[in-house]
Amino acid sequence: MANFSKSNVPQFSVDIYQNEYLPEGGREVNAIVTVTSTGGGTTGGLPLPTRPQPSAGGTPISLRSAGEVPGTAPAGPAAAVVIMVDCSGSMDYPATKMRNARDATAAAIDTLRDGVAFAVVAGTHVAREIYPAGGALAIADSSTRNQAKQALRKLTASGGTAIGTWLTLADRLLATADVSIRHGILLTDGRNEHEKPEELKAALDACAGRFTCDARGVGTDWEVKELTGIASALLGSVDIVADPSGLAADFRQMMETAMGKEVADVSLRLWTPQGAEIGYVKQVAPTVEDLTSRRTEAGPRAGEYPTGSWGDESRDYHISVQVPAAGVGQEMLAARVSLVFPQPDGTSHVLGQGLVRAVWTDDMAASTRINPQVAHYTGQAELAQVIQQGLDARKQGDRDSATAKLGRAVQLASASGNEDTAKLLAKVVDVVDAATGTVRLKARVADADEMTLETRSTKTVRVKK
Repeated sequence: MANFSKSNVPQFSVDIYQNEYLPEGGREVNAIVTVTSTGGGTTGGLPLPTRPQPSAGGTPISLRSAGEVPGTAPAGPAAAVVIMVDCSGSMDYPATKMRNARDATAAAIDTLRDGVAFAVVAGTHVAREIYPAGGALAIADSSTRNQAKQALRKLTASGGTAIGTWLTLADRLLATADVSIRHGILLTDGRNEHEKPEELKAALDACAGRFTCDARGVGTDWEVKELTGIASALLGSVDIVADPSGLAADFRQMMETAMGKEVADVSLRLWTPQGAEIGYVKQVAPTVEDLTSRRTEAGPRAGEYPTGSWGDESRDYHISVQVPAAGVGQEMLAARVSLVFPQPDGTSHVLGQGLVRAVWTDDMAASTRINPQVAHYTGQAELAQVIQQGLDARKQGDRDSATAKLGRAVQLASASGNEDTAKLLAKVVDVVDAATGTVRLKARVADADEMTLETRSTKTVRVKK
């Protein structure tokens, strides 16, 4: 079992940004919650909390390694990864696509650190273990990495596409490892045509919460909403690799990120007082992800929202709370925000904590002031939404609606400094005036440009300090 020094033990902090002042009778309280994990390194092992010391002010809470906490799981690899490679017939058109997929998988395997459990799955209308086979996982070292790369020669293109079977096999393989970080990497070049949508949904429902999964679409013949749905359900990232030659670099980066994860199954727990209700909970940075429907009850007036695995990183969440109306001079705790980590005995440790307040005032300047963080991320969420709506309208031939929505997207991207999204929008529309959102739809748009905009529409920029 890995032992941790203080230098590579993750620490979490929770910071709350809000305007707590409401006008008399006001009910909606908005806050941005910034969660930051630092100091975890990439040396493996599952950190667990020490004596929990909640901190409303965002002071970091130290964790200890699993080896230092009585009653934790026995020693084993720190993480397990299954790489799922599309081997359907379309991967042979052009023939270089399959070769690029093999090279990318080899690059990912080379990035595995020693001690990580791993496997490679070939996905068609069925799922097949390519390495190590036999229903088990291999433990990464120089020998097994070389064996796995040799086994990649068995990857050939034929058959159909049934992604649910790939995920189900990955889940079964990952379940054999006594680890806490379980991760999948999925590559496809086509639509999920050889199983029913409800079969894929059933597989996703069964895998949700058991492992995270990054999804990549190569080329332009796959369905964006299908792949983003997979990544969303499994709390992973999604992206397009329009040119197959870029797969190796992308897979290497994905695996490096996966190897940096140190803590899994962290949840955002929200407690509200009598009469207050959660309106919504959204991750708003680095991407927009609505977590509202993923709430699980966690005791009286408390619910938990999954955040997945963490390495050295920072994320922002937008929380909206409906509180009972009150008069001038009254104040209340609108919500207590806790970052929690499950223990084997069913209890949870608090990694960090912050408070959301409501104060009623007759000072119009105070009650009408919009917190900069809240305003920024409200705009970023709208940006993601209008891009999706604009592209859908364009596909349906509704040019007026597409122009209006994508024009609004250009305006929001410009105002917020989201330069990456602005550049992607400029490949779909001709920008006449970014400040007012005046645009013209381009007569011809490359499939890769449209799909890239749709796939990356939820990526946000942080608030400028």
